[in-house]
Amino acid sequence: MIVLSCKDIHKSYGIDVILDKVTFNINEGEKVGLIGANGAGKTTLFRILTGQLEQDSGELFIDKNKKVGYLSQHLSLESGSTIYEELLTVFKNLLDMEAKISELEIKLNEPYDASKQEYHEKIINEYTTLSELYDHRGGYTYKAEISRVLKGLGFGEADFNKNINILSGGQKTRVALCKLLLTNPEILLLDEPTNHLDLDAIEWLEDYLKAYKGTIIIISHDRFFLDSITNKTIELINGHVNSYAGNYTTFGELKKKNYEVQLKAYNLQQSEIKRQEEIIERYRSFNREKSIKAAESREKALEKIERIEAPDIETKASKINFDTQIKSGNDVLHVENLSKSYGDKRLFHSLNMDIKRSEKTALIGENGRGKTTLFKIIMDKVLQDTGISVLGKNVFIGYYDQEQSNLNPEKTVIDEVWDEFPKMTTTQVRNALAAFLFTGDDVFKNISTLSGGEKCRINLLKLMLSKSNFLLLDEPTNHLDIVSREALEDALLSYDGTVLVISHDRYFLNKVINKIYELNEDGIKEYLGNYSYYVEKKKNPQRYEEELLNQGKTKTQIQEERKKKRELEKQEKEKQQKLKTVENSISDYENKLLKLQNELCLEEVYSSPQKSEEINKEIAAAESVLEKLYSNWEELV
Repeated sequence: MIVLSCKDIHKSYGIDVILDKVTFNINEGEKVGLIGANGAGKTTLFRILTGQLEQDSGELFIDKNKKVGYLSQHLSLESGSTIYEELLTVFKNLLDMEAKISELEIKLNEPYDASKQEYHEKIINEYTTLSELYDHRGGYTYKAEISRVLKGLGFGEADFNKNINILSGGQKTRVALCKLLLTNPEILLLDEPTNHLDLDAIEWLEDYLKAYKGTIIIISHDRFFLDSITNKTIELINGHVNSYAGNYTTFGELKKKNYEVQLKAYNLQQSEIKRQEEIIERYRSFNREKSIKAAESREKALEKIERIEAPDIETKASKINFDTQIKSGNDVLHVENLSKSYGDKRLFHSLNMDIKRSEKTALIGENGRGKTTLFKIIMDKVLQDTGISVLGKNVFIGYYDQEQSNLNPEKTVIDEVWDEFPKMTTTQVRNALAAFLFTGDDVFKNISTLSGGEKCRINLLKLMLSKSNFLLLDEPTNHLDIVSREALEDALLSYDGTVLVISHDRYFLNKVINKIYELNEDGIKEYLGNYSYYVEKKKNPQRYEEELLNQGKTKTQIQEERKKKRELEKQEKEKQQKLKTVENSISDYENKLLKLQNELCLEEVYSSPQKSEEINKEIAAAESVLEKLYSNWEELV
């Protein structure tokens, strides 16, 4: 069943055509990836779908019985409420029910008056109906659901009562995503939903969306995320769309085949058209009545041919090529017993790591754990509390800042590059910028007017020109479209220097990285492989221990690690047992509460003020116990 359909949607701004005859259908329950280069019009299409923007022409159909939810990429959630209070607004209907149920309970406690039997029965019926509706709509579980979604997307309980106005832009976007998921719309539009999430939160969101019953359309450059969730891919290219059945990887395979078939058919037809035109021209050159008629006949036949369109040409990527000017020593970085805290907030301690020449290493861990701070310690921009960080011989660092804070917003594009590399000629600077897609008057744009992707390209160009032999990259694929990400990956794979990268891009981590350091509060853990290897070792720690033994760890060290592991498993087992006990208690008290509420509806009870008061006291006591049990359950979960 089709729930959303576009037919010949057109949108332009002046002479710039953004969308041209965009046509596609989406069926109920489909999970669709909408992909395309930066500036291709993906967000414009979303804004048309949500009614924020009107198309110039074309038809749009959305099932009127389906609620549409939209997460914008640049959402700015402004509210004087706390995070938890803001999410409670999603359940206003349940909060209103709670208030009404409380009013009815007060009326149920009123002394029974036989002359008002009809009034009492009306109150009881209203109370029973409303209580059942409250239960059916999730009245007893919505608070636990709020907690589950908040924790899944990276908020701890200490964050629940933070005021939204003091949050960062990324945190506000995460709150908006929580709110959107809790509204549970039938059609969900997500524009770059993973931008401000760490790996744990991305994986939680993946599981949530895979189990989601509705229809989803996702704009994303996260290829791993798209592969995990989507079963259909729509590519927006040169203003129009091509649809493919399957996830991103399947799309790549089908697109390549389709391109080859379409190009072959196009070239064959062009050859035939050219042959026919040459024949027509030759007939005309004879300048005889018979030959002219033959030429006209062939012309008419040629006009009737249905022309095959040339296949879309892929958007060009920046020509990235990292070189080193000087070869470093074999020991590139040594970190020993490093610790860093800010007040009561401990980022990490007892951190030890070694990086050798030519290694491609990733640093991963939850947001706020201090990964960027560690980079700044390595560069001597931040002072550690304890420990040492030492660079090896002939090591020259090139740093990519995810915040783009090293760009001067007042400078033009060409001055930003030229001022840092003054020995370059005008031609050299212009050629370098052209390789990164800054041509013509683009080089005179102010940095402040550039998009996130354009700023990203400027920083990558400066990094390339620096010819550093040790690259520190902080989220380098953020703001890059898929084509540019693949160009960066290929450049790093052929780079003969050393790389240390912070990234949540799992596709990138799989393709480029050969060692992973996982940063946590207690230190750091090393995994000798890419992201898939890391995931496998996390699932199967026994194999990981055997590999550590092969790497030279002593049996005593292994035994200590196993002892710690057994203790953690014991704690987890005890926690699960407590959780089961609490869930059983909740079930018992919910049944008890339901039984007491049914007793209130009995004539011998509501006609007796004494019995009615006793049962209401039991109900209040049961509700109090249930509230505590729900709180315990949330903590355990």
